[in-house]
Amino acid sequence: MGNYNWREFVKRITIHAQPGDIYNAWTTQEGLERWFLRLAEFRTARGVLRKRNEAIQQGDRYKWLWFGYDDTFAEENEILSVNGKDRFEFLFSGGCLVTVTVQQEDRETICELRQTMPMEDESEQRYFFIECGKGWTFYMTNLKSMLEGDIDLRNKNKNIQNVINA
Repeated sequence: MGNYNWREFVKRITIHAQPGDIYNAWTTQEGLERWFLRLAEFRTARGVLRKRNEAIQQGDRYKWLWFGYDDTFAEENEILSVNGKDRFEFLFSGGCLVTVTVQQEDRETICELRQTMPMEDESEQRYFFIECGKGWTFYMTNLKSMLEGDIDLRNKNKNIQNVINA
């Protein structure tokens, strides 16, 4: 494993949904709470809370809370770029950069997530590679499940711990 690249991973999934629906599922509070988070607040650069169905913008700050965890387990960070149709970037845990794209490939719609771990310490890179990689694999599967069949796979009981769906 000496030459393994712990600095970046890519997760890709086919989703039988319109590209705009996939993009909106990532870029609005309403969309993210449907498949990913129990709370996905966005505030403008001036601190104004966005409406639940209002699209995120570059410079927005977010606060995210997950099912299965109490409010002390929160992620607060920044939206770096959005193009309004098929690509956006945000800062995530540990200073990681996450880029999400929605694209057509061989008559299928692909949602792709790329996470880059900028830290120099390889043990820290490995931690985020493994832990975030597990989380994104589940949540992207849940995105597909919700958009294709409206079946939510998340554990919403914070008393049940150490499960792959939280």
